[in-house]
Parts: sequence; structure tokens; C-alpha cells
Amino acid sequence: MEGLHLAYELHGCAAAGVALMGRPQALRALCLAAVAEQGLNAVGEVFHRFAPPGGVTGVVLLAESHLALHTWPERAAVTLDVFVCNLSADHGPQAEALGERLCALFEPGRVARHRLVRGAL
Repeated sequence: MEGLHLAYELHGCAAAGVALMGRPQALRALCLAAVAEQGLNAVGEVFHRFAPPGGVTGVVLLAESHLALHTWPERAAVTLDVFVCNLSADHGPQAEALGERLCALFEPGRVARHRLVRGAL
């Protein structure tokens, strides 16, 4: 149960980032590639586009835990969560690199980062 939970709130995303926010297949491909780049293991995923303005909710289930993404193109905003369990190894560095990689895709004007160590007694 020990792990690292990272939460990002992206605001004021650039036009290129906003254009990406309504494209579930592109977001799926980018998320899965970023997960693999960090040596994490995707075991399932679902990406859903909502009615216009067309935000997307996407989840990648990881053997190590999960990645969740929610986009609001009408607000040029994204929320992103990365949670990894650290039972067999410390996956914290991969989680941080994954979060930063995905944040960069949206070119946010400002980012709020939250870090929670879970399960530590």
C-alpha cells in the first residue's frame, strides 16, 4: 500500500495543448507511450470523450497503480493524477517523470503540483 500519489492542475494551456484535449485516441497513444518510456506497465485503459465542448477523461491502469487524466478544453485546463505503489521497488522517480512529461504536452501557463506519500505509518 505504500506509494506516491502526484496530482497536477494545469491552467492556461497553450492552443496546441487545448487542441489535444478533445482527442481521446491521441491522448491514449501519448499516455501509453509515456508510461512505457518510464518502464511502467499498462494493464488496461479507457478514454472517453464527452459531448461538446469535448473534454476527455482517460485512465491507464498500471501494474504499479494508475494514471488518470481529465481535460476541460473550454477552460484550457487539465487535471492529472499519477499513483504508484512502492511495495517491491521505488517507482517514485518514474511517477514524477511521467507526470512532468504529460504536463509538458499541454504547455500550461501555470501548474499546481501536489505530492502525497501514501501508506507510510
